Amino acid sequence: MISKKIKNITPVKIHNPKTVDLYSPWDLKKIAKIECINKDNVDQILDVSNNAFLNREKFLSKIERIKILKKSKNLLLKNSKKFAEIIAFEGGKPLKDSKIEVARAINGIELCVEVLKKSHGTEIPMNLNSASSNKIAFTRKFPIGTVLAISAFNHPLNLIIHQVCPAVAAGCPIIIKPALDTPATCYEFIKLLMEAGLPKEFCQMINIDNHAITHKLVSDPRISFFSFIGSAKVGWKLKSMLSPGTKCAMEHGGVGSVIIDKGTNLKKILPSILKGAFYHAGQVCVSIQKVIIHKDLVDQFTSMLRDSVKKVKIGDPRDINTDVGPLIRPSEVTRVDKVVKRAIKDGAELICGGAIKSKTTYECTVLKDPKETSEISKCEIFGPVLSIYSYSLIDDAISMANHKEYSFQSSIYTKNIDVAMLCFERLEAKSVFVNEQTAFRVDWMPFGGIKNSGEGVGGIEYSFSDLLYDKLMIIDSKNITL
Repeated sequence: MISKKIKNITPVKIHNPKTVDLYSPWDLKKIAKIECINKDNVDQILDVSNNAFLNREKFLSKIERIKILKKSKNLLLKNSKKFAEIIAFEGGKPLKDSKIEVARAINGIELCVEVLKKSHGTEIPMNLNSASSNKIAFTRKFPIGTVLAISAFNHPLNLIIHQVCPAVAAGCPIIIKPALDTPATCYEFIKLLMEAGLPKEFCQMINIDNHAITHKLVSDPRISFFSFIGSAKVGWKLKSMLSPGTKCAMEHGGVGSVIIDKGTNLKKILPSILKGAFYHAGQVCVSIQKVIIHKDLVDQFTSMLRDSVKKVKIGDPRDINTDVGPLIRPSEVTRVDKVVKRAIKDGAELICGGAIKSKTTYECTVLKDPKETSEISKCEIFGPVLSIYSYSLIDDAISMANHKEYSFQSSIYTKNIDVAMLCFERLEAKSVFVNEQTAFRVDWMPFGGIKNSGEGVGGIEYSFSDLLYDKLMIIDSKNITL
């Protein structure tokens, strides 16, 4: 199912590559060897992309790009079962959710074709005064140049689609570095793109296990656009290394907050809260971390949530009946447990969970009333942990939901349109959902954070637009009079 050797995909010869082992996050068995590039390969890899961009004789036309994307979509559809199994195997995402990820990826490629078809320039008005008389002006869209993308482990196919396919659509050569925890999915997809007709120099996949190599790539002036998905600490550090003029998009984490107003039908919303909190063991940047519920509902909600959480099946991600799989590494299990234990020591009430289930899994955990100064209230947990807080006044709930550092997606469950509009205006978030949980996403919507949660906007259309610039042409002719 997974290639035993995950190589770099590049025309550059990688001599004596260093290898690292890839392990299953579920049972920690060795599943493959990963070949990594060397520091002296960086210039050659960048030259390949830069030369591909500059060589207009071999540049891919829009017709060719559309054909490649359409064929890659059909190939992915044909191999959807294989990709879902790889995602579950190497990433630990339950198979039922891995299948959904593949379906989203297929749709994401379709969206790339659609935005490419709709892309166009505009006419700039002329003949409005003596300076602009006898002139016509218009813009056309042009690719920005070489893209460097660093991806994350938690959506090993869909994130690659969002970073790679808009670049293919825009005509930008891309260098993609997948997470070393989940490179197999990316490896298989990039091979699929090559099978669909994409020249290797237009999409190079590289594995890196050395920060110095990453820093050398990121800081090179041949990089026109840098796409990063990962932790804020790493993201901002890498952004500081960018060459002047290099644009970027950064997708970091958040502390997803949900407000539940009085009068809300708890039975109706409970499944979405459960999914938003514990999907992929909480390893999602917009996972629900805080539920802030009206004091009249808090006891009932806590009881209902506890009963529902106890029914969640934690297990082998390859089992179609598994709801929650492992964390990506055993060290993450230990980290989450320490955060939970500290919160309890500081006064939080443990409702359920709160323990290491196995070397690779953590019990789905619900805490009540952690202190606002506690780490669990202030920081992104990135694990299967949900905290419940209560409020009396909606202004207090909004204050509790707003975070000094992180602002990504927030939500409000309410039947009151005035409350909904108040939350939309006052919640400090890039997106505010009404009667929907914070982990909701469709691939054509804008997606991103502000403050420490990131910079720029994701989503297929928005990522595609980032990789193009408007070039203006002005023509002067005595025959242009209208």
